Amino acid sequence: MDTKHIRNFSIIAHIDHGKSTLADRMLELTGAVELRDMQAQLLDDMPLERERGITIKAHAVTIYHVKDGERYQLNLIDTPGHVDFNYEVQKSLQACEGAVLLVDASQGVEAQTVANAYLAIEEELEIIPVLNKVDLAHARPDEIAEEIENSLAIEATDAIHISAKTGKNVNLVLDTIVDRVPAPTGDPSAPLQALIFDAVYDEYRGVIVYLRIFNGTLTKRDLTRMVKSGKQYEAVEIGRFSPKMTPTDTLKAGEVGYVVSNIKKLGDVKVGDTLTLAKFRDVEPVPGYEEPQHMVFADFYPTNPGDFEHLRDALETLALSDSSLSFFPESSDALGFGFRCGFLGLLHMEIIQQRLEREHDIDMIQTAPSVTYRISLADGTEQEIHSPGQLPSPDHFEELREPIVRASMMMPVEYIGAVMQISNDHRGIFVRQEHLSTTRVNLVFDIPLAEIIYDFYDKLKSSTRGYGTLNYDIIDFKADDLVKLKILVNGKEVDALSSIVHRSQAEYRGRQTLKKLRKEIPRHLFEVRLQAGVGSKIIARESIAALRKDVTAKCYGGDITRKRKLLEKQKAGKRRMRQVGNVDIPQKAFLSVLGGE
Repeated sequence: MDTKHIRNFSIIAHIDHGKSTLADRMLELTGAVELRDMQAQLLDDMPLERERGITIKAHAVTIYHVKDGERYQLNLIDTPGHVDFNYEVQKSLQACEGAVLLVDASQGVEAQTVANAYLAIEEELEIIPVLNKVDLAHARPDEIAEEIENSLAIEATDAIHISAKTGKNVNLVLDTIVDRVPAPTGDPSAPLQALIFDAVYDEYRGVIVYLRIFNGTLTKRDLTRMVKSGKQYEAVEIGRFSPKMTPTDTLKAGEVGYVVSNIKKLGDVKVGDTLTLAKFRDVEPVPGYEEPQHMVFADFYPTNPGDFEHLRDALETLALSDSSLSFFPESSDALGFGFRCGFLGLLHMEIIQQRLEREHDIDMIQTAPSVTYRISLADGTEQEIHSPGQLPSPDHFEELREPIVRASMMMPVEYIGAVMQISNDHRGIFVRQEHLSTTRVNLVFDIPLAEIIYDFYDKLKSSTRGYGTLNYDIIDFKADDLVKLKILVNGKEVDALSSIVHRSQAEYRGRQTLKKLRKEIPRHLFEVRLQAGVGSKIIARESIAALRKDVTAKCYGGDITRKRKLLEKQKAGKRRMRQVGNVDIPQKAFLSVLGGE
């Protein structure tokens, strides 16, 4: 198809504003899916996506739309809305020329609407504002259009009013995409340049590469080469998503599709790499993606030590389709061998954990999430710390700096006081307050990331009755009075339970942890001491009393010295046990502390 009849676009929005439902209606209207095969959120094919009602992965699909007697190929990339999957949105937008900005006509502009809109503006895409759910009784399309103009400076007076659920005006959206989104520029006869924007692993066919072709033509059976890695593979099958994988003989400049090349090694494919033909030696790589900045780290340890290699294989498979996941081996005295994994946020971490358990059937323990800290050493160099166990003693570094995020919180005006109080309690510094309309306000605070991953989001949601939304970006690393909170069991430090906290909160956090441990660790034949410490100072203590056996039960009356001798013998045995006995900490105890139950 001629490139002037091709349109590449994304749908961007906040969570639950109707992206996947609008994609469903587009598939229905263009006849890409027969009615008997239609189901809600058709593109969300992962069980976790369907259960949670959210999009986790970006999904590509090719549809055909007829306008004024001409047939157009529309390549739609449906994107996630949650802040943790921003990287997926960024990758999708790089493969597009336009974006449909979808806003709920009753809820209005939310935090993630703003973040995703700015990503599209940075990529210089044509943005089409669309107001969804106008059929609801409490819809406020005119007010919301004003909010879009005030918060995003995007002309919204002519925003299309639709209902993705009923299909009202969806055809008009397709017409507007054809009219306003520019056709891709690219020369089908030039050397092949294709951006790899995603990849998945299939057990029978190897790695399936998703790509957007910027220049040139890819034909079945062509010998291809990855520009950065230099690996060469034959294109055994190429095709488009309509929405199932549909083979074709050629893909030309401007098109989006897939290629199967019997790639068995997961490490051979890198998302953001450029694909070209083996015969072209001097092809410039397409600008790829910035490496994602991991801000939340947690350790995964298999419950069964023999599952270590199985866990490695599972993480490699997930990292192929989710390039924002990183992992490297880690060992712990308490938990054995495992992996330290980097995530973009807490939801991202939770999704990866559930995918490992479901898709790969791995039973594992996860440590408490921690953020990236930076320390300044005496020689002027900097070092990144991804876990409390890596933090040296205070005399080995000059200062400890934590990541600070600029948090934008949107909510109805009546909740301003409660949210300000929560932000101040979490060491937040007020930046500004913006009124989007008479009923909605945007509060901006600078807050340490460690506070946000601890319990900030839960408190924000409960204090605003679910109406508050949060978006944040890392802006800086700042020094503060931070200390390492150590947890000791019978005098031995348990590295998996250590954390880095603000000095003012160390005692409270330490007591909370010890109370949970006391409930879960079983009684031993000797007293078990649980302690929380900062440096060499113990700031909290709990004890688990020893199990006592009645050694005098068989003595019936008689000489008291016999009983005393038995009691003294028991006391000596307990003293010896306290010195050499190991405390057995069950996995349930780790889970109770790390899971925050």
